[in-house]
Amino acid sequence: MSETLSETLTFECETGNYHTFCPISCVSWLYQKIEDSFFLVVGTKTCGYFLQNALGVMIFAEPRYAMAELEEGDISAQLNDYKELKRLCVQIKQDRNPSVIVWIGTCTTEIIKMDLEGMAPRLEAEIGIPIVVARANGLDYAFTQGEDTVLAAMAHRCPNQDLSKVSNGDLTLQEQGSKTSNQFPLTTVLNNKIVNKLFNFNTKIETNDVTPYYNHAPLVLFGSLPSTVTTQLNLELKRQGIKVSGWLPSQRYIDLPVLGDGVYVCGVNPFLSRTATTLMRRRKCKLIGAPFPIGPDGTRAWIEKICSVFGITPQGLETRENQIWESLQDYVDLIKGKSVFFMGDNLLEVSLARFLIRCGMIVYEIGIPYMDKRFQAAELALLEQTCNDMNVPLPRIVEKPDNYNQIQRIRELQPDLAITGMAHANPLEARGISTKWSVEFTFAQIHGFTNARDILELVTRPLRRNQSLEGLGWTKLVKSAVS
Repeated sequence: MSETLSETLTFECETGNYHTFCPISCVSWLYQKIEDSFFLVVGTKTCGYFLQNALGVMIFAEPRYAMAELEEGDISAQLNDYKELKRLCVQIKQDRNPSVIVWIGTCTTEIIKMDLEGMAPRLEAEIGIPIVVARANGLDYAFTQGEDTVLAAMAHRCPNQDLSKVSNGDLTLQEQGSKTSNQFPLTTVLNNKIVNKLFNFNTKIETNDVTPYYNHAPLVLFGSLPSTVTTQLNLELKRQGIKVSGWLPSQRYIDLPVLGDGVYVCGVNPFLSRTATTLMRRRKCKLIGAPFPIGPDGTRAWIEKICSVFGITPQGLETRENQIWESLQDYVDLIKGKSVFFMGDNLLEVSLARFLIRCGMIVYEIGIPYMDKRFQAAELALLEQTCNDMNVPLPRIVEKPDNYNQIQRIRELQPDLAITGMAHANPLEARGISTKWSVEFTFAQIHGFTNARDILELVTRPLRRNQSLEGLGWTKLVKSAVS
């Protein structure tokens, strides 16, 4: 009989540099998510070169973002910043007429103390378009925190309302006929045949093709996800009778959700701690501390936590999760028993490690640029529970890892896969270590039940490539060259 492991998570902190992308890269996915927006990055030529290369979009394509390039006259205060920004914003209004202009501050605007927050309200009043200021500069820990900064700024622009009389986001409690019951079905909005077709459910639902909503407080989800993924998560919650009142960010700026006292909020990404703090302290919302919906296990725990807060008993989640695991069996068989090392890049490391441990992988180390233990408390608890359930040792969690030390540990441990930033991928590959770019998990659709397959597709791609090369004899050749 195997002995059950009983450990607690241990955290280490090194003094390494933040080897990560620049946070202004958040423009690449946010301008696509918020369809009526325009992003103006205020920075130097270096920022422009980075966006040009990282986003891969030529200016001739006329994307909904642009550079306000700082020159010597701006930095030496010879030019009037307000006049220059006004000229650009007036031109943006004439050409695009967006619902909102987002100013993205950079390292240079921080260094020269450019007062973007002071100029924005005055210019907003002049041109008649909302201007949101977000300092998504390279002084952050990870590039994904650029989104965190933008969403925290947008949270202040969400409409405010006395929500003591509102439930489910649109109907008053008096209209719903109840002020106390959390288990009172209100309305029917979803045809289960559509859900079964979208999610390939095999079980027949005996509810006369309708799903009722329960009478619960408004729920707003925050985090930028593709529209298809938000729809999937909305439908998963709808199956439990929970209505999502809105998303931050919304697909259009004019559709930002109502926030205020009595609104519950829940995040979908682990790098949104600043947004969570803003929603709680400034907008007086109530945060639901849940694991993040990454992988079947995380998605189930995320839904169960939301249900528990609203006093709703979840239905069919265990069966739903088991169905997904069965569909992933071919990938799980490939990675079971394999080892993985996270160098740390995008703050998704803990969630991905937890999912891969559930798949049967061995995680040697979870490197992470920054760890907010309060915001990730539920995720860390699920990681600990997963390790105990799988009877495997808890991985070491290293905050702000020193990459030089990590390279030495990788050389000693020889993991089957290293998930790392792009800067270290090729050097590790040259030393016989299979790698996967962590940035790919940022841009891939990895949330929810149905997208778990995409995570394993990314993770197993290097391993499947190695299997193909072994048949050609290339693996032995590489190992002999490295040694």
